[in-house]
Amino acid sequence: MEEERNIMKKAEIVLPVIRVVSEKEVPYVEMKLEMEDETYAMMVKWGKEAASDDDFVNIAMREGIKERLESENNGQN
Repeated sequence: MEEERNIMKKAEIVLPVIRVVSEKEVPYVEMKLEMEDETYAMMVKWGKEAASDDDFVNIAMREGIKERLESENNGQN
């Protein structure tokens, strides 16, 4: 329920114009991994150290588009 409220809050935010100036196809594989909690924490730490601001912006854009499409498919907008 809390996650649903957070999604709705994000969907209500109006951003200024964002222009796509270029794009790059990036082939990758998403894996379902099993590991110890300590290993997971270490991988998260390394990922955060390696991620750039552009990586975070791209994640936010991808998730925002996904949430918007899902809400439209569910008849919410």
